[in-house]
Amino acid sequence: MQVFEGWRGLPEAARGATVALGNFDGVHRGHAHLIRSAHAARPDRALAVLTFEPHPRRVFRPDDPPFRLTLAGERAAALAGLGVAILYQLPFDRAFSELSAEAFVGEVLHRGLGAAHLACGPDFAFGHRRAGDVGFLATAAERLGIGLTVVPPLADAQGPLSSTRIRRALQDGYPERANAELGRAWSIAGVVAEGDRRGRTIGFPTANVALGEHLEPARGVYAVRVRLGDGSAKRGVANIGRRPTVASGAESRLEAHLFDFEGDLYGQAIAVELHRFLRSERKFESLEALRAQIAVDAAEAKGVLF
Repeated sequence: MQVFEGWRGLPEAARGATVALGNFDGVHRGHAHLIRSAHAARPDRALAVLTFEPHPRRVFRPDDPPFRLTLAGERAAALAGLGVAILYQLPFDRAFSELSAEAFVGEVLHRGLGAAHLACGPDFAFGHRRAGDVGFLATAAERLGIGLTVVPPLADAQGPLSSTRIRRALQDGYPERANAELGRAWSIAGVVAEGDRRGRTIGFPTANVALGEHLEPARGVYAVRVRLGDGSAKRGVANIGRRPTVASGAESRLEAHLFDFEGDLYGQAIAVELHRFLRSERKFESLEALRAQIAVDAAEAKGVLF
């Protein structure tokens, strides 16, 4: 997949595509449905996605807690897995947010990307103060000779699938529900940082990863699979939270203990997939009590993971 971080001066091979529009946070089953519909509308054209980085919410509400389901690299990998050939990842800042709806269609989609066909959900909005809606897009696209497919959201008995719904499932402690709606296991990806090595002293060494811009799911212990940089995967048990037994920091982090693994992961990029919430985080009377509980958690995680 080719990735372009702008819309001006694109090579001719990167123009004239069928373009799916949206933020695509999570790249869930609803997003996959939109992308498949875009391809079906014009299978003779290259399949592309236009999205933004950072997420517009980060620009307009910078003080909000982190909320991303997928960071830019994870999102790109997931889109490539769906057959997307071109990713237009446009930088989003205050100046870009002031671009009018007319300019977004005319300058970006038409003159910049040379889009042959567009696809979006019925609630897609764009331009300064979100002045452009699907009705506006349909009129403007028709005038410029660009096709448009408005794709109804994928829904189940609980309603439309959405990134918001998946975030809620994770924050409520239901990663298996989130995974079903994503179509794959949700993961927290990052570089393993050196911690205080306390886990090693009680027989459970851990790989420590900062949550960064990832959404913080329910605090507690999870059965996990850890994907390593060499492509292998290990079963494990992980804690997400503030470690009340051994620390009093205000920042949550992820600590994963990998089963049947010996080695140094410091500085390596890993992805920790959440599969089952086992228990809430709590403070123990001693390190020995914590060690005993981790042993119980590890046994339960092994029973959960296949």
